[in-house]
Amino acid sequence: MGTEERFQNETLRPILKLQNPLFIAVFRNYIEKHKGVFYDLSLDKRMAYMENALFKDQKFRNALKGMVIGQFTVIEYLEYTKNSSALNKRLMQMIMARLQDQVQLFDSPLSKTA
Repeated sequence: MGTEERFQNETLRPILKLQNPLFIAVFRNYIEKHKGVFYDLSLDKRMAYMENALFKDQKFRNALKGMVIGQFTVIEYLEYTKNSSALNKRLMQMIMARLQDQVQLFDSPLSKTA
């Protein structure tokens, strides 16, 4: 196992599991901030919308990365900085897969009282 794969399995995966409810809430907020057009899309277009949000919207992408990096220990952070570009690619792919696997959670807007 390479160092990137080890970091992914030992550091990134546990953090993503821990932060999953936050990622869902953040993406739901992203949908709402963009006028809820997501809700009117077909499943294929929803998947493309998610991919576009994670890979094209730099501000959103940086917010998600920050949520993960903020959970690192100093040692993990130092390891991350050695190859942050490749690890960021892995990280965003993992977040996208996680959100897309849970697309049914975004079927309709949450009520404003929830």
